Amino acid sequence: MERNNDIGMLDLMARPAFCAAQGCVTRVNAQAAAFGIETGTTVADLLETGEEEYAAFTGGCLYLTLSVGGQEFGASVNRVEDTDVFCLEQTEDNRELQAMALAARELRTPLDTIMLTAQRLFPVAGLQDDPDTRQQVAQLNRGLYQILRIIGNMSDAGRGACSLSRMETVDIPNLLAEIFAKASALLEHTEVKLCYQGYPQSVPGLADRDKLERAVLNMVSNAVKFSRPGDTIRAALTRRGNKLYLTMENSGDGIPAGIRGDVFTRYQRQCSIEDPRFGIGLGLVLIRAAAAAHGGTVLMNGDHKSGTKITMSLAIRQGDSRVRSNALRIDYAGERDYSLIELSESLPLSLYEKDF
Repeated sequence: MERNNDIGMLDLMARPAFCAAQGCVTRVNAQAAAFGIETGTTVADLLETGEEEYAAFTGGCLYLTLSVGGQEFGASVNRVEDTDVFCLEQTEDNRELQAMALAARELRTPLDTIMLTAQRLFPVAGLQDDPDTRQQVAQLNRGLYQILRIIGNMSDAGRGACSLSRMETVDIPNLLAEIFAKASALLEHTEVKLCYQGYPQSVPGLADRDKLERAVLNMVSNAVKFSRPGDTIRAALTRRGNKLYLTMENSGDGIPAGIRGDVFTRYQRQCSIEDPRFGIGLGLVLIRAAAAAHGGTVLMNGDHKSGTKITMSLAIRQGDSRVRSNALRIDYAGERDYSLIELSESLPLSLYEKDF
């Protein structure tokens, strides 16, 4: 949403939506009113996560969590002049993600068969000292990793919609430093550099290792895809009060004006001819799900000329380590390196010349 007359379209939105100014709800559409949101309500009373982030919000697209009528809703916030427009997720959104997860489950069986067959062929191909054969093996291997990434994203986006999480007490800055160290080492084989400035002190807190790793690697992957050769992606972890803030910034192609308002729900768009770097739009679903599971938010801003900056906040929470779901842990990577999978669209063929 870029123009003030877009606010006048509020009643035409299929999603529950409302406007707020100076911290109070000023207008609601019929769908939002059906959930009990009323004009005059204080936004702070609706926030489940993101009180500090919303208070500091000056622009871009912010994803946070609301509590409405005893239910939690993910919501994106866009500022139009001096008014904030909140668009809530609906039950149908989660159903769409869960349908993707079901489709991914059906695709896993034939993919596993293909990958097993490929594993058996790699040693045979390795006996042939032929550059063309090595290149073909690398193309096959990387292609399979890319398919595995897509299927993994479809599966985890559906599980993220159900808020499944496995929490344990970890040193969060140390965990993030390990993830960035692996990603930085792999990107040394590309024309894009990743510089990470970690937080210098230990911060123990509850975290889901898998969710955080997937989220961070998707942030890196997106930044690489929209960077130019020779660019540097800069990431940093800071702390303010009881929150950690992971910021990642690139100077490449930014967010086109036409999609800023729905950047967190790109998977719902109609099929069209557009920049293939956008993929199917599930990376940001995983990022926003990880942030919500850790009591945080995601802020994305930037324009088409100055690059993109994304900030994920994480609440520092203490408590007993425990599985917050009855679901068994599923390793979509099959014990393969997450980094090689999540960055497979950006890494050179030479890193895939053998099976891992």
